[in-house]
Amino acid sequence: MDTRAIVLDPDQRVAADRLAALALAAGWSRTGTGGVGQRLSGLFGHRLARPHAHPARTRRTSAPRGLYLHGGPGRGKTMLMDRFLAGVDPTRARRFHFHGFYARLNAAIHEHGDVDAAALALLGDAELICFDEFHVHDSGDARLVARLLELLFARPVTLVLTSNYPPRELLPNPLFHTMFEPTIDLILEHLDVLPVNGPVDYRTLGDRTTGFAAGRYIVGPCPLTGHAEVPIAHRTLTARAAGTDSLTVDFADLCGIPVAAADYLPLCERYRHWTVCAVPDLTTVDAEWVMRFVNLVDILYDADLDLTLYADVPRSALGTQVSRVPDLYRTLSRLGELTPEPAAATR
Repeated sequence: MDTRAIVLDPDQRVAADRLAALALAAGWSRTGTGGVGQRLSGLFGHRLARPHAHPARTRRTSAPRGLYLHGGPGRGKTMLMDRFLAGVDPTRARRFHFHGFYARLNAAIHEHGDVDAAALALLGDAELICFDEFHVHDSGDARLVARLLELLFARPVTLVLTSNYPPRELLPNPLFHTMFEPTIDLILEHLDVLPVNGPVDYRTLGDRTTGFAAGRYIVGPCPLTGHAEVPIAHRTLTARAAGTDSLTVDFADLCGIPVAAADYLPLCERYRHWTVCAVPDLTTVDAEWVMRFVNLVDILYDADLDLTLYADVPRSALGTQVSRVPDLYRTLSRLGELTPEPAAATR
């Protein structure tokens, strides 16, 4: 989304004002740059009070109340968070995409031996923690998230979360939802909940043409053939091609193998340009394959890497049964940023 081109809808404006007020009250603005007030006023169309230069950093004994921003895909939650963080002293803040944080937290648990030590090692002495795309679908993840939030809410730390789900809809599986309700109550106790759920999915406007949005959505067969082997999660991924910074691979070979979301992260660090071939109608394949595809697109989107898909069906028919897989609707929204192109026009 081009943050300079949009006019904020009412939900976005309320959230923007709350984020700006939070940063100013806490004294997190960058020194010598006009700070968050100047940066946010440029985007949000009104000038905020210029903060006083904050004193030398001292250890806090309390923290400003945090925010939980929720709404459908493409409504501007990540844009608001990123612009907010652009005006904040980076030594005081940490920003994580939730997939990446899970991967780093699990690695740190293996290194440090328990959740508390692992979380403290990752978060350091940050006063502001931002989680983008906060979600809980799995009961095992729920236990980890519960302990993490207990730890953070017990410290002088402010949390800002974005999510596609209001708190009461986290871990919606009725078999496990009850076990997560105390954590939901904790979220509501410590965070102000704001909807960012306006009528427009801004990804459908086609304003962005760089990064992820530089990719294409092509209905038809992939013209590139070949063979390459790429290591992933102690196994070998069979690809059509693997260059110095580009990877071309079939959907079945990438999403049909038993790997976790975290296993895609090293590939995204190595390959900047992605082509996924033979993407089927997602209603015809196993739900676990679709979930891996959802995770992959999440990671590529957060890293802003360009993605080209060669699919069997148009995007509008790719995942008509959204309820089969949590978050597939977010994936379809993100794929809306890719340029549709007929197979005959491929290079």
